Amino acid sequence: MIKVENLYVNYDRKEVLTDVTLSIKEHSITTIIGPNGCGKSTLLKAISKNLDYKRGKITLSDKDIKKISTKEFSRHLALLPQNPQVPGDFSVKELLSFGRYPFIKFGGRMSVNDYKVIDWALEKTDMKGYKCRRVKTLSGGERQRAWIAMALAQEPRILLLDEPTTYLDIAHQFEVLELIKEINNKMNMTIIMVLHDINHAARYSDDIIVMKEGRLVKHGLVADTINKETMESVFSLSGEFLEYGDYPHFIPEKSHKR
Repeated sequence: MIKVENLYVNYDRKEVLTDVTLSIKEHSITTIIGPNGCGKSTLLKAISKNLDYKRGKITLSDKDIKKISTKEFSRHLALLPQNPQVPGDFSVKELLSFGRYPFIKFGGRMSVNDYKVIDWALEKTDMKGYKCRRVKTLSGGERQRAWIAMALAQEPRILLLDEPTTYLDIAHQFEVLELIKEINNKMNMTIIMVLHDINHAARYSDDIIVMKEGRLVKHGLVADTINKETMESVFSLSGEFLEYGDYPHFIPEKSHKR
């Protein structure tokens, strides 16, 4: 599916990713965690072709992504960035039409099939009743579902989400993460996302990528990556883990940051 090999990324001569190598499992939910500024979003941007890299290689189905045209790449992968901004006063249905861009020929118009896909994406995200609403009038959770619907309208094999629960209250966080899990389960879509909440990552992920200071620290199953050693060495936190169902729940007790 996606392979990252010996990846280095610089910002203004500062190295922000150093020798990152990993593989993403197909049909899984992989979550990237780590402290602020550790390179989580940078890695996501590099994978999505939204950021060039100094050296290394990223492949999609064994093909170098630099050799795949942007339009062709968009038919395989969709990215929902942090705090996306809708241009102008668009309706939800108009917003979703942007997701059909990779399938429309230059100077062409949307086809009957394009509108069918938009209706399908609205249905999958439970947004059909909102299609005529202006995006700016939606609640935080509704707006995030609309953006996810737009990403689904691209019909991607892979969905990238950069902090999809940012600025949402706890109810809307749960709503969005449950939707992401449902998309993965029902559509077999490969999902890669960045999350800050460790307990959300433990609950909704198959695999975890742990980063610190631009380097890959751990990559594996939840049980092998979200544990006391990770919390202390990466996040400088001590605490206890409660076993709740199929995933651990971390209760922080003390910070060791200076």
